[in-house]
Amino acid sequence: MATKRKSDERQDIVLRLLRQRDEEGMRQLFHHYSGALLAIIQPIINQKETSEEVLHDTLLKVWTNIDSYDEGKSRFFTWMARIARNAAIDKIRSKAFRKNNKTDGIDDVVSRREELSQTPSTDHIGVAKLLDQLDEQHRAIILLLYLNDYTQSEAAKELDIPLGTVKTRARRAIQQLRKHLGGETTWLLLFTLLSNHPHT
Repeated sequence: MATKRKSDERQDIVLRLLRQRDEEGMRQLFHHYSGALLAIIQPIINQKETSEEVLHDTLLKVWTNIDSYDEGKSRFFTWMARIARNAAIDKIRSKAFRKNNKTDGIDDVVSRREELSQTPSTDHIGVAKLLDQLDEQHRAIILLLYLNDYTQSEAAKELDIPLGTVKTRARRAIQQLRKHLGGETTWLLLFTLLSNHPHT
């Protein structure tokens, strides 16, 4: 609970600074969110340097379009993740990118594009492999709460279980995931999940 409260407070500060057009907001945005956004971009682009360029473009789009962000429609990280994903897809669709990557056939690019869903793909940020460590009940909770943007109450209704059970399973799922984490990459994946923690 304390971790979530701290995350919410950090998000509120970043949002306020961005909306005030304070450059400190951009610095805070990069510091707190660039790693998680890069984890979405890099598997799509498959090139470190180009991925970093797309990350910078994404952060600039967040800065430019911050007034269009609506807390009532999506969570802040979900909104940014969609911007990052779309920016990455636009990059691999571009003629310049394809020209510089002649070793990638058209079929490869199209196939990779078609694999991307409307929301950040669990396969492309590595979360799917992580979720394989969970049993079916706990995996269902994570998929609904953290990846499909359900509130805990909505998840309880969807799974036809008490709200208290949802909260308990969510806690246990996170505990199970932590046991399997090792190294910076997997910790970043857990951060991606927790950054999108739902409200009741």
